[in-house]
Amino acid sequence: MKKHLNFVVLVLAAATLAGCNGTNTSSNTGSAKLKAGLITLHDENSTYDKNFIDAFKAACAKKGVEPVIQSNVPESNECYTQAADMADNGCAFVFADSFGHEDHIVRAAREFPNVQFSHASGQQAHVLKLANFHNAFASIYEGRYLAGVAAGLKLQAMIEAKPETSTNIGYIGAYPYAEVISGYTSYYLGVRSVVKEATMTVTFTNSWYDETAEKTSAENLIKNYHCSIVSQHADSWGAPTACENAKVPNVTYNGSTESKCPDTYLISSRINWEPYFEHCFDQLANKGTIETDYTGELGTTLYDGSVALTAPGKVAAVANTEEKLNEAAAKLRAGTLHVFDTSSFTVSGANVTSNVTVDAEGHVTSYKADVDPDAAYTADTEVVEKDSNGKSYIAESAKRSAPYFQLNIDGITRI
Repeated sequence: MKKHLNFVVLVLAAATLAGCNGTNTSSNTGSAKLKAGLITLHDENSTYDKNFIDAFKAACAKKGVEPVIQSNVPESNECYTQAADMADNGCAFVFADSFGHEDHIVRAAREFPNVQFSHASGQQAHVLKLANFHNAFASIYEGRYLAGVAAGLKLQAMIEAKPETSTNIGYIGAYPYAEVISGYTSYYLGVRSVVKEATMTVTFTNSWYDETAEKTSAENLIKNYHCSIVSQHADSWGAPTACENAKVPNVTYNGSTESKCPDTYLISSRINWEPYFEHCFDQLANKGTIETDYTGELGTTLYDGSVALTAPGKVAAVANTEEKLNEAAAKLRAGTLHVFDTSSFTVSGANVTSNVTVDAEGHVTSYKADVDPDAAYTADTEVVEKDSNGKSYIAESAKRSAPYFQLNIDGITRI
């Protein structure tokens, strides 16, 4: 089912979060043989959407493709309308970037069978098997894990300097969805690989982009939960600004905040979508096939991939951060380290649900995840696997590209 890009982690030039306010961009290369459309939930003020927009523009420029970009498209019928307009106006490829866009993109794909449609973080392509509808994602949980290693190194240094430093860290999530749960759990396990006694408090804003809520949440985690480091799966400057004001180290997502938060920025992980867009454009130009469900993973070098980390912060990060991240990345690449190694965490109490089996110590021995979407959210697929050495791990993004890890593990408190 799964096709792998040669994706890799580390250390790309730091991307900034600043962006323009434009919502509809179209440019013509003159000699372009292909026209492609991008639909985003917000505009470039959102780090998540800016990450797609930048990658799309870069891929189009490299491949001589005419880009049509429509921003601020809600997860409603307007998404279908925009996709249909792009198809009517000559786009051979249309991509949408938000989870709630998927149903509307599927509708457009059914109506325009000669146009290729793709969607980030979706779940339906591997089940629907439409020839012109695709899902794509990357093993960002590995990037989150490595960002957690960087945070763990910082926390360890803070504890060594001041033993009274709290070992509790904070995390701001958008929604309690699998993508967010997978992300914060992998991040936490990265921290725990360095500081075993670390705990984490997670709060949710119930919005992908709410600067006020994200800032308030960060302030609450710092003041009332004594979080020594704060990270987030949220798209504004809210949390980074709160951390800079409080001088609390911050791990960001989808781009560096070092330009505005120089004293507290630690590191950032993101999916680099440029290789995927280039791949799709190449397939269209050569009358090839775009994979139904595309997942990128770690590859063979440090700079050729679509799971990326920005450079560690010059002020906040520990001096040997890049060296340690390279060591961990090499183990992930070799398969000797698994992010969700079942020996590295436990699940207990009410979190042991009917789709989870644990041993006497609380280590997961069986976990059925909701991989094939349905209205009842049925746990339908066993995702615990063993590697060639008999090591047990939960194989995230192996059964479909979008994350499906939703376990609540010990050490993490959700508020």
